[in-house]
Amino acid sequence: MDTIHSDALVFFGATGDLAYKQIFPALQAMVKRGHLNVPIIGVAKAGWNLDQLKARAKDSLEKHGGVDPVAWPKLSGLLRYIDGDYASDATFQALRKELNGAKHPTHYLAIPPMLFEEVVEQLMKSGCAEGARVVIEKPFGHDLATAQELNHILLRAFPESSIFRIDHYLGKAPVHNMVTFRFANTFMEPFWNRNYIDSVQITMAENFGVQGRGKFYDETGAIRDVIENHMFQVMCNLAMEPPARTDPESIRDEKVKVLKAIPPIEPKNLVRGQFKGYLQEPGVNPGSKVETFAVLQLEIDSWRWKGVPFYIRAGKNLPITCMEVVARLRKPPTPFRDTDLPPDYVRFRVSPETTIALGVSVVPPGEDEATRTIEMVASRHPSPKEMEPYERLLGDAMAGDATEFARQDYVEEAWRIVDPMLKADTPVYVYESGTWGPAEAAKIQPPDGGWQNPTGADEDTSRLAKHVG
Repeated sequence: MDTIHSDALVFFGATGDLAYKQIFPALQAMVKRGHLNVPIIGVAKAGWNLDQLKARAKDSLEKHGGVDPVAWPKLSGLLRYIDGDYASDATFQALRKELNGAKHPTHYLAIPPMLFEEVVEQLMKSGCAEGARVVIEKPFGHDLATAQELNHILLRAFPESSIFRIDHYLGKAPVHNMVTFRFANTFMEPFWNRNYIDSVQITMAENFGVQGRGKFYDETGAIRDVIENHMFQVMCNLAMEPPARTDPESIRDEKVKVLKAIPPIEPKNLVRGQFKGYLQEPGVNPGSKVETFAVLQLEIDSWRWKGVPFYIRAGKNLPITCMEVVARLRKPPTPFRDTDLPPDYVRFRVSPETTIALGVSVVPPGEDEATRTIEMVASRHPSPKEMEPYERLLGDAMAGDATEFARQDYVEEAWRIVDPMLKADTPVYVYESGTWGPAEAAKIQPPDGGWQNPTGADEDTSRLAKHVG
């Protein structure tokens, strides 16, 4: 881990949508906690001046969390602005001057990937890349070949240790804490393996559509948008071996090992869907075959997980918005021969609330020997004091902590796994909004009960709940 803290933050795309919705609130939160006290230089081509950028930042805060009376004046005093074309040498000469001798700036590229090469080349040519870090937003390429090409571009100006590939999902507290939960609690390890786990299912559902982002989504689809990155990261946190140390590279080594143990996904283990009405969304190609839903099965051919199927499902316009994991346990050799007991399970809900639940078979009072499944649940809603993803990740990048960022070998392994099914031109089946995908998705589902569809928080009255936090 590079422990040198950055002495300036430069963010390209300062007038864009991401900056407005996420970055300015994150910067104010960092200032409020005392984690940010260096120049913040916004760069964009909007014909603006510094006062206009500050007005935009304040409006962003008013709409997304509120203006802090103490932190905002400090943030405003740290802001700088350069207006110019990314292709112009003059823009980057102005940046070099504004850095004012900073030796370890962090350059955050909150811009479309098509502009990465131009900006990186200019940073290198102007000398602004020397001693610096660079943070780039996903997607890290469109497939394996473009991911490798992007990496060649980055490596011309920055060493791998200075490249931070940001996936905001890894900044969410429950995802961040999943590894800690697994390895800091003794009770998990004895059964968290192929001897006791029968299957694992991971669902990432959204109860809304593309929300005006039709053009972007039609170039991406569910597999590229959330499965190859967000959901694979959650899967790696669930399946990785304990790292030898807690330094960033030791942890990232174990995540890469999980992906290396996964064969490429065959088209027969994939079903894609598209919600009815998607083709009428603005910006969507009228004949688009891009999926808004995907369900797939994969195997992790490792000592711990060989023979345990993993099922991944993601989609838009589904019945609920949440991320949830269910690990079903193998059935015991029960003495109740006349009773078909359902499998026990462990359930993790990552969002919107954090839940850890154990599903067990019991005989309720007054019901003789009739068994049913109840849940013992520990659940908590996010605290206002918790760091939001961009606050956590930008702070980590400026501190040189790469633990929650994707390394290049990880990126390439993830693309290796999904590339064959992306290129297979499998059919896309239409599904109604508010359902769990097309009927054809039923051919890919966990054994012994199928999918355990998430419900709203605390809706299931059969659960025995214990709420904490």
